[in-house]
Amino acid sequence: MAVYGATGFVGGLVARRLARSAPEGTRVALAGRSRTKLEAVRESLGERARDWPLFTADAADRSALRELAESARVVVTTVGPYAEYGRTLVEVCAQAGTDYVDLCGEALFVRESIDAHHATAAATGARIVHACGFDSIPSDLNVHLLHERVRADGSGELTDTTSVLTAVRGGVSGGTVDSLRRQIDHMKRDREARRLVADPYSLSPDRAAEPELGRQSDLLLTRAATADLPLRGVLAPFAMAPFNTRVVRRSSALRGHAYGARFRYREAMRVGPPSLSPLVAVGTAGVLGALVTGLALRPVRPLLNRVLPDPGDGPDERTREKGHFTFDTFAVTTDGTRYTARFRAQGDPGYAATAVMLGESALALVRDRYALPEYGGGVLTPATGLGDALVRRLRAAGMTLAVRAY
Repeated sequence: MAVYGATGFVGGLVARRLARSAPEGTRVALAGRSRTKLEAVRESLGERARDWPLFTADAADRSALRELAESARVVVTTVGPYAEYGRTLVEVCAQAGTDYVDLCGEALFVRESIDAHHATAAATGARIVHACGFDSIPSDLNVHLLHERVRADGSGELTDTTSVLTAVRGGVSGGTVDSLRRQIDHMKRDREARRLVADPYSLSPDRAAEPELGRQSDLLLTRAATADLPLRGVLAPFAMAPFNTRVVRRSSALRGHAYGARFRYREAMRVGPPSLSPLVAVGTAGVLGALVTGLALRPVRPLLNRVLPDPGDGPDERTREKGHFTFDTFAVTTDGTRYTARFRAQGDPGYAATAVMLGESALALVRDRYALPEYGGGVLTPATGLGDALVRRLRAAGMTLAVRAY
């Protein structure tokens, strides 16, 4: 496999993860723009990485990226924003039949990838799997596990399903902020982009085949009990919900809408102690709204840029290791049975935990071909491209992924 962007912050974390935990015999190449920096990264990884090959390729160099894709079984890329730096790499991987995983949380880029490369990747057998980090593996795998458990129990199909980030400690990713900036710019220029971002089924393989189930994002400042959730307090908006929910709905659609004809999916975040949650939730909604509005206003953006993290920046190791998150998903089935799935991980969500999730996604493609879902190639999701093979790897890496009826 090749780690493209190995000299960047998150790419370096992924390379370190692979150097520590990849099974013996796994051959890893480090790729990026600067050979000097690649050599420094390889030197820092210790004895296991001593003979790892280095590959120099700029994101704008099609011939170099094609050579990289043709020489690897899997390309792992952390080079974003993907709408600016990722198009060519997806294209050459799809054409070469090379599997691909990234950390993309950009709905417009994923839609473009589907439209441009799904058919090619399906023909060559390449698994193009976007969103293999904090967005959107916890969301996608929780619902995947609920679906599998409900089917095994004979409890019908999923209906109202809600994921809640119930605990979190970690920083804000500079790369995520930069992706948001660029998506806002795209939406300002393009009416169709605005329509796609607003559509809950914007990543569907067939929009016309999707059910019309009304609003699915109506948990803003809603009491958990009112939303029929076994939690206390008022829920706040979750910043990644607009992307995660569309990934989960694509997983259902790629499976022939197997989650259910009445499957409705939403996400939110629990904030503060229950007594203070109304104030904290209002404040969270206000901050998110102000951030999006401020980044859209030309006079305000430079001021925000001074305080927001830069792409490529990240917390120190001590801070990364102290981070954690818990993602709980609650579902009701057509026969009335209630289930909950939990995804819990130690480590800063956007850095330490994401490096594990991305690295294990790549290893699943390299080492666990026999256990992958039988979808073949195409632009897939973590659930449809990696499925139970990734679930097993993440559990072995110390993460909690569990389902129970309640």
